[in-house]
Amino acid sequence: MKPLKPDQLRRMTISELEQELDKLRHEQYRLRVQRSVRQLKDTAARRTIRRNIARILTILNEKRSGMQ
Repeated sequence: MKPLKPDQLRRMTISELEQELDKLRHEQYRLRVQRSVRQLKDTAARRTIRRNIARILTILNEKRSGMQ
């Protein structure tokens, strides 16, 4: 999983950002389950997904408050 670029996220609509957020949260859940059963191989993926979720939430808040 690669980090998402803020410029790329700002070009997306609110509905696209919400869909991406749902996808990342599902992936985060899947990795959490893998970790609990000791099958997780890529431990850095959890950190990357958590940060991507934070980036999306930040951009969503900017768009909703009218900053852009």
